[in-house]
Amino acid sequence: MKVLVTGTSGQLGYDVMMELLKRGHEAIGADRHESEAEFEHVILDITDAERVSEVVKEIHPDAIIHCAAWTNVDGAEDPANYDKVMAVNVEGTGNLARVAKEIDAKMMYISTDYVFDGQGEKPWEPDDKNYAPLNVYGESKLKGELEASENLDKYFIVRIAWVFGKNGNNFIKTMIKVGEGRDMVEVVADQIGTPTYTFDLSRLLVDMIETDKYGYYHATNEGGYISWAEFAEEIYKDAGMDVEVKAVTTAEYEAKAGKAVAKRPFNSRLDKAKLVENGFKPLPDWKDAVKKYIAEL
Repeated sequence: MKVLVTGTSGQLGYDVMMELLKRGHEAIGADRHESEAEFEHVILDITDAERVSEVVKEIHPDAIIHCAAWTNVDGAEDPANYDKVMAVNVEGTGNLARVAKEIDAKMMYISTDYVFDGQGEKPWEPDDKNYAPLNVYGESKLKGELEASENLDKYFIVRIAWVFGKNGNNFIKTMIKVGEGRDMVEVVADQIGTPTYTFDLSRLLVDMIETDKYGYYHATNEGGYISWAEFAEEIYKDAGMDVEVKAVTTAEYEAKAGKAVAKRPFNSRLDKAKLVENGFKPLPDWKDAVKKYIAEL
């Protein structure tokens, strides 16, 4: 199968490319800038509709896995960035979806729990349509979902949360850096979810794109729901760092931050039962994923 993957300089796009190539698929990466990556890639600005149409038709993939996105949640709140965020996460997705429809390619769109309001304690189900994003990033990802679902019949929308991987920044790297030379760090304990390791997720995404079991899915690592503070404790334990994690509320953290930040969901619990119902193998336990990742770092 020939697969075009966008955003291959990011932590998820890179791992998806590696998994596709490992399985013998013909995979082509796409990114905004020239890359030194060891795989075939093209320079592609997904906000340029004409260029997207030209490149995708020339490659003529059987499937597109769309990992490229504006992911700076706080940066998206800056009014000066609003148009850029929407151009990437909404218009860019629409450009890809329309040409995918033209060439009859299936498409996978990577989304987020931020499309919901993050309230309550009940895990969000994949087909729940009670959308109410709390911030600009969530708004843009929801509109991106709609671009995929309204333009295509053959689509996967996969929502993930608390992502960490080899490339780019993530919570684990931040915690290790912040903890160096400190005895204690404060981490919020009233936001609940489950981490997602891109190395594990990439295997599942390729499993999915090899099928025609289209629709909405949720995918994070297994092992139950935790707080960011519990996540941080596991990170320091596996990294062999003697750092105490002081649990604080979101309100306490924001008051001390001294700057405006985007609203975060308190409830990032994602119901993943649909994966098993459709014959897909769930991701490993998040603690195992953290251990593997830190060993790799």
